[in-house]
Amino acid sequence: MTDQTIVVLHSDDNVAVALRALEAGTPVEAGGQRVVVRSSIAAGHKLAIRRIARGSAVTKYRQTIGIALGDVEPGEHVHVHNVGMPEHHPHRPTHSDAVRSLAPVDRLEAFQGFVRADGQVGTRNYVGVIASVNCSASVCHAIADAFRGDAMDPFSTVDGVVAITHQSGCGMSATGDGMALLRRTLTGYACNPNFAGVLLVGLGCEVNQVSGLTKSLEAGSPALVETLVIQDEGGVRETVARGIAIVREMLSAASRLRRIEVPAARLKVGLQCGGSDGYSGITANPALGAAVDLLVRHGGTAILSETPEIYGAEHLLTARAVSSDVAGRLLDKLRWWERYAAEAGGDMNNNPSPGNKAGGITTILEKSLGAVSKGGSTALNAVYEYAEQVSESGLVFMDTPGYDPVSATGQIAGGANLVCFTTGRGSVFGSKPVPTIKLSTTTGLFERMRADMDFNCGQIVDGSLTVEQAGAQIFQLMLDIASGTKTHSEQNGMGDREFVPWLRGAIM
Repeated sequence: MTDQTIVVLHSDDNVAVALRALEAGTPVEAGGQRVVVRSSIAAGHKLAIRRIARGSAVTKYRQTIGIALGDVEPGEHVHVHNVGMPEHHPHRPTHSDAVRSLAPVDRLEAFQGFVRADGQVGTRNYVGVIASVNCSASVCHAIADAFRGDAMDPFSTVDGVVAITHQSGCGMSATGDGMALLRRTLTGYACNPNFAGVLLVGLGCEVNQVSGLTKSLEAGSPALVETLVIQDEGGVRETVARGIAIVREMLSAASRLRRIEVPAARLKVGLQCGGSDGYSGITANPALGAAVDLLVRHGGTAILSETPEIYGAEHLLTARAVSSDVAGRLLDKLRWWERYAAEAGGDMNNNPSPGNKAGGITTILEKSLGAVSKGGSTALNAVYEYAEQVSESGLVFMDTPGYDPVSATGQIAGGANLVCFTTGRGSVFGSKPVPTIKLSTTTGLFERMRADMDFNCGQIVDGSLTVEQAGAQIFQLMLDIASGTKTHSEQNGMGDREFVPWLRGAIM
């Protein structure tokens, strides 16, 4: 950092990031050079610190984030009006034999968790009511709603009853990819260790039969599993009454469970970023990456996802892959997404949202470089399909869309028992049965949305914390939340409507 008003992330960069709003005529210093701001620049946005010729690379993080659409003079605002994507996506190295591994910590930390029958560890103790099809969604909610408020008083060690409902389950091929993906997601939720018991509810005539889901669960679930079919029970009222009775029995069993001390290695943490801004790659994402390095050193697991949001930064992951096979799997996923976007009439640079751009992010390349830093600096050990059960420890990648609720749903289905979510614009996402920790990129956001944010990464640019210090505090926060401390999203009652599976294939 060379000036309290801007930050230059690498000496080779030709842009700086404004740490506060800058008016035209404001002098700033970058690399020993005085630059005069030529127009108003919002906090989190970029300005040129030296001349960038038309067609030349715009560099941030010592990486190309775009191409200058015209000559850009020092002090000019650098954004969507004068930066575009390169015409061709550069070929990147796929694998390096020099993969960094971190030494284990001297003293292993622990948290208080719920150990399930199959050995998995939960950070929460929920009962779930899962719909096989949208036709049973209202019944699922009616059953869960019977356990609001005072109805939970006899079950003080249970976090609640949550309905897991969706918009699909019928009008689709029984053997296509879409059905396989939906079933994998639903059974993944049923197997999540944060559930002590699950009730599967179907209509009876749907394509996604309850019997098919239970067959997928025969290999074993950590939870008690029961089923109801509305048409077999005699209708809505009968099913709701029977469902309430079943859930009450599950709650009685769940209430007898107690937290015990387990090693931090039992944490599986989904990594998310949403409502990103120009500070995301400077504060919250690197701080979360530092926490991930600590988690990996403890033997835990971190799940990086949102495949469209690593586009252009994938070389930073493939170079850390433990094998050429893992690197190749990641590149195959990106090629699939290029085809998928093109078939829909879009391209990968369509990803930055209006909110991202308002916050200072110009291209998907810039967004991806910041997003990848959530994964820390350790080896990439595996690449998983959406909602596939995660079995490897360390840093892994799951193929998901960039849309946060869909991505987090896949991670939770894959076994995540905690989610860490960085935000610059102010996401209010929450999830059940897995708690979501919110990390703000700036002090301004933290103060404005204090009842939604769990940690202020803006302390990094304020100068009160280093990235490493923030990472250590986030890791401790993970342990506290995993042990039962409520996140702000939990306190606000978020998470009952955030199950959003990735729906693919024709609806017929």
